[in-house]
Amino acid sequence: MPELARLIVLVIDWLALPVGVFAFVNAAVQRADAYTAADRMTKPAWLGITGGGTAALLLFSFHNIGMMFWIAGLVAVLVYIVDVRPKLNEVQRGQRW
Repeated sequence: MPELARLIVLVIDWLALPVGVFAFVNAAVQRADAYTAADRMTKPAWLGITGGGTAALLLFSFHNIGMMFWIAGLVAVLVYIVDVRPKLNEVQRGQRW
């Protein structure tokens, strides 16, 4: 692999980890009843999903045989950030006009 491509892959690999940490911490600080009110899975379920996803991002790498697990971990934390987090914020803030 050319040196530039190797550097790009390494940057992608390491930038994903803070995203996973953010998702896990955000899931941890949300109120448990907000998950139910937002019609999403429970708080422990999302803590497990984001924690497992973050662990996969930490343990596996984007550029080797564990790439499948790394991608699954990234998808898990991105689903939380893109789908669940906005609903939780909406429920906790209430309707905005």
